[in-house]
Amino acid sequence: MTGTVLILGGTGRFGRHAGKAFARAGWQVKQYDRRHGDLPGMAQGADVIVNGWNPPYSKWAAQLPELTAQVIAAARGGGATVMQPANVYVYGFREAMPAIVGPDVPQRATNPLGRLRIDMERRFREADIQVILLRGGDFLDDQPSVGWFDRIIAKNWAKGKLVYPGTLDRPHAWAYLPDMTAALPRLAEMRRELGQFTDLAFSGFTLTGQELAEACGAALGRRMEISSMSWLPIQLARPFWAEAKHLLEMRYLWDQPHRVDGSALATILPDLPKTPTEQALRRALQVQIDPDQPVVGSGGNR
Repeated sequence: MTGTVLILGGTGRFGRHAGKAFARAGWQVKQYDRRHGDLPGMAQGADVIVNGWNPPYSKWAAQLPELTAQVIAAARGGGATVMQPANVYVYGFREAMPAIVGPDVPQRATNPLGRLRIDMERRFREADIQVILLRGGDFLDDQPSVGWFDRIIAKNWAKGKLVYPGTLDRPHAWAYLPDMTAALPRLAEMRRELGQFTDLAFSGFTLTGQELAEACGAALGRRMEISSMSWLPIQLARPFWAEAKHLLEMRYLWDQPHRVDGSALATILPDLPKTPTEQALRRALQVQIDPDQPVVGSGGNR
């Protein structure tokens, strides 16, 4: 069962891959341009709305509630199912975050960004529409993006050097976007079998900083050195760069061990594609990176 999907934020990382996944699965894909489009009008006739909107951290408090309300209203007006990427921010702050996170883990974040995501998910849960959440760790892309991996960690990979934002021996969850978004059309096609609100998680892969360096080295056939990143430049930028305080807020994710429990999704979709870690890293490492583009997000689904 295919149909029509409306992609919000189709030029962003998640939205771009979601559009490709639905197109490969035979869906009609419509892209929404927020600057010129009529969201309620475009939502008419859409079976599914993928919400790939994700403003910079500094605009979350001002924009997330309104954007969420717009998506809910559009889905309600057209009878569409909403598919929403979710992250690990909601589970706890610093040491309060459990080592294993997933749909059945209580959401106990106390920090501002975590609370904003909890509120967004609550609004979707309480809405009178069908919503499918797909949760993952830090995004790993196969194209240039604004994520931590290509902008910071692997910026100097060609010189055999990686820089890691946290403690090198702490497990960190990653979500390879081509694999994660491959689940979307499959879930959309079985949406009538799901409940009004479905919370699923994509396990991806979990690596310590040191394991990440070893996997990158194996992917490239060379030895990769890794060292800890200094956060001092971001701390110094805080007075004049709006994103800095939010990046510092989310720093804990690089030191707090965590992995994503994707067992429920694996039960529903046992044959979901899983790119080997080294292959995914090889693709991520060999994208063309613009070193002057600033990082504007941190952590998963970001």
